[in-house]
Amino acid sequence: MLGFQVVVNLGVALGVMPVTGLTLPLFSYGGSSLIATLAGLGLVLLVHRDRYQD
Repeated sequence: MLGFQVVVNLGVALGVMPVTGLTLPLFSYGGSSLIATLAGLGLVLLVHRDRYQD
């Protein structure tokens, strides 16, 4: 998810992709985008912690 958003934003900045309106994760202003990104990261960290817990 984060990788896709970064690739799209780089493509728009370089002019090789059309402007889509995606926010840059963890940097752009926007409450709902930030909350969704942090929730997704929290879920990934939870799964990682439970999988590799000693």
